[in-house]
Amino acid sequence: MSKRIVIALGGNALGNTLPEQAEAVKITARAIVDLIEDGNQVVVAHGNGPQVGIINNAMAALQKEDPNQGPTPLSVCGAMSQAYIGYDLQNAFREELLNRGICNMPVCSIVTQVEVDPADPAFQNPSKPIGKFMTKSEAADYAAKTGYLVKEDAGRGWRRYVASPKPKHIIEAGAIRALSEDGHLVICCGGGGIPVYRTERNHLKGAAAVIDKDFASELLAEQLDADMLIILTAVEKVAINYRTENERWLSSMTPDEARTYIAQGQFAPGSMLPKVEAAVKFAQSKPGREALITLLEKARDGIAGRTGTVIRQ
Repeated sequence: MSKRIVIALGGNALGNTLPEQAEAVKITARAIVDLIEDGNQVVVAHGNGPQVGIINNAMAALQKEDPNQGPTPLSVCGAMSQAYIGYDLQNAFREELLNRGICNMPVCSIVTQVEVDPADPAFQNPSKPIGKFMTKSEAADYAAKTGYLVKEDAGRGWRRYVASPKPKHIIEAGAIRALSEDGHLVICCGGGGIPVYRTERNHLKGAAAVIDKDFASELLAEQLDADMLIILTAVEKVAINYRTENERWLSSMTPDEARTYIAQGQFAPGSMLPKVEAAVKFAQSKPGREALITLLEKARDGIAGRTGTVIRQ
């Protein structure tokens, strides 16, 4: 039976450089179009880690070259990355669809804003490093010029740190849903979306923050009333006791089981933990919903129940 599916693409689906991305999206397109060919209605969300870093560094270099250029807000860098990644994904998806004889499916990218709460505690403790590494003296100079928070990153050098607040609302969800229901393949919520908050007269102001793309994808799936959330990552299944002699790969979890494993510290923060947390939130958001965590190339098998880790009530 066909499903309405939101897919969260991980970084391995996009590569780390411009040429890598151009090649990676071809493989990504084949896996996604497999699901469309099976009759599913698919909406694609994606990360932007390497890409937004490239843009951020390029804009910082421009500021050094031209003193008249002020610092580029992170929200603007995020918007640029959405368009750049969407451009490559659109072309790869369209090419794959046409090559399979699917000629009536338009493909589009939506520059997506995601509302956050300016009172989110994450803003009091910025935890997400971005941009290039600096020496301590470079970092001090950078902080003085920009007012940005800089901290040492695991002994590797100094970097800018920003908040990672939870998403509250997908601003463009109505447009995404309308396009998807009209038969479009929609690419959206790039990099977790552009974080914004409301000010006077309904103005949306960009926040210096990064939203986790798995949490944003989960919220999108709820707002679209999706049947399934698929989080694609670098492993075929979720494991407990990962990389130990007691390692065990999981084919399924209930939300309660997942919460027990989370309490045990089984999943790495910034890696598998947000994926499992997002999957649990979606699975318990409405009866009949389920989440799948697996490899890109195993998504079709995962939907069929042959692999991956499924989280359901």
